[in-house]
Amino acid sequence: MSSHNPTEILVGGAVLAAAIAFGVYASQATGLSQRATGYELEASFRSLEGVSVGTDVRLAGVKIGTVTGVDLNPESYRADTTFSVAEAIQIPDDSAAVISSEGLLGGNFLEIMPGGSPFYYEPGDRIEDTQGAVSLISLLVKFVAGDGSGE
Repeated sequence: MSSHNPTEILVGGAVLAAAIAFGVYASQATGLSQRATGYELEASFRSLEGVSVGTDVRLAGVKIGTVTGVDLNPESYRADTTFSVAEAIQIPDDSAAVISSEGLLGGNFLEIMPGGSPFYYEPGDRIEDTQGAVSLISLLVKFVAGDGSGE
């Protein structure tokens, strides 16, 4: 005996359409809908502070990939990292991978510092030249305590 008001059905449909549109937009904005269309590279870092799976990989400030895996190497106690790079981007094989910060309050990301080699990394290669995250707290402690190297 329930009668459905056409206005209620129209409003319900509009709300459902808006929710679906928001979900599609959110998945595209966060990169969840993008498949790994690039190739994988590896790097090992002393400290990977602030970087996890899904963190941006950038070259000259432009996102070129994402971190796809982070594991602790039980023998070297270093953070072994795998990341994907867009297929169209060729990275010289003397490039460095550096953990950089977006600023004092920003998050960290994996930055590729390109080299000048005419040869490029192949899928699955390992970047040997790496620089881990620099802890802001430890830098402040050194500054306040004074390390005596300036005298």
